[in-house]
Parts: sequence; structure tokens; C-alpha cells
Amino acid sequence: MITKTNKKSVALQYDEKKDVAPKVVAKGTNELAEKIIEKAKENEIPIYEDKALVEVLSEIELDREIPPELYKAVAEILAWVYKAHKSI
Repeated sequence: MITKTNKKSVALQYDEKKDVAPKVVAKGTNELAEKIIEKAKENEIPIYEDKALVEVLSEIELDREIPPELYKAVAEILAWVYKAHKSI
């Protein structure tokens, strides 16, 4: 997620075979946020922008699963990612 005043990004990972919920695997601001986004683009990982959600997700510790109260929001992102991959 990129904002005009401050760049911020959070990367999630989800393996349905071993994870109960998606995990925060990378997060950062400014230069680190740019590197996370660049890495996602290099690996053809879709980028979803949501300022409010990135603020909440950035508070979660690395390698921690998202809390249940964020399941619905993240499920919507995963559905968007799935559709994005189908169209490629």
C-alpha cells in the first residue's frame, strides 16, 4: 500500500495446507515498502491497495497470523488475488 505522504506496505502469505489464517511475512515504510512492492512485482504477485487495512496489518508482528476480526477483509483480498491470477 502506498500513500502520498508515507509509503507503507504489508505482505501476507497463506498456505491452506499448514496455516489457519494468512500471516504477515513482510512490512515496512518508505524505502523498505518500495522494496517489498518491487519484490512482489518481480514475482508477479498482485498488489492490492487499501490504506486502512495496511495500517491495521502493519501493527501485527512478523510471522503472526492475522486475527479473526480481519478474516473477512483479508478474504476479500484473497478473492481479488484469485481473480487477478485467473485473468493472467
